[in-house]
Amino acid sequence: MAIHAISLIVNGTKEQVQVPSNMTLIHTLREKLGYTGTKNGCEAGECGACTVLVDGEPVNSCLVLAVEMDSKEITTIEGLADSGQLTPLQEAFAELNAVQCGYCTPGMLMAATALLSRNPYPSEGDIVEALVGNLCRCTGYQRIIDAVQKASRNGGAR
Repeated sequence: MAIHAISLIVNGTKEQVQVPSNMTLIHTLREKLGYTGTKNGCEAGECGACTVLVDGEPVNSCLVLAVEMDSKEITTIEGLADSGQLTPLQEAFAELNAVQCGYCTPGMLMAATALLSRNPYPSEGDIVEALVGNLCRCTGYQRIIDAVQKASRNGGAR
């Protein structure tokens, strides 16, 4: 197996890492770089728990190879809060109890962050469409949708 030296910008920090050619981005983030907030769910792109932003767009990190991400800017859940200050979206999730077990929460927050970055005032239909690839077995989704709507009224993703 070939080993590749790649460079990533993760949450604003340049990271140099050596990865085998078949290592996915999620395994690189979690195992090589220590960004364990991104959750490993299905490893098939079905659940959305592993969603991160790649150059601002939501991506299932279990479906892309780390070598494909060379020189890309990656934002993980750890990169949302600025010096411990939660974003309006994170605050809305907490205030409206839009989490239960929390396993899907990082992926939901990343997908919703991308939505609010491109559409600061989404309709409920826009929110549902943006979150369609993120599964939650606990909340029933309504509180998550409500939190995204609240965040859109309170400053959006940042």
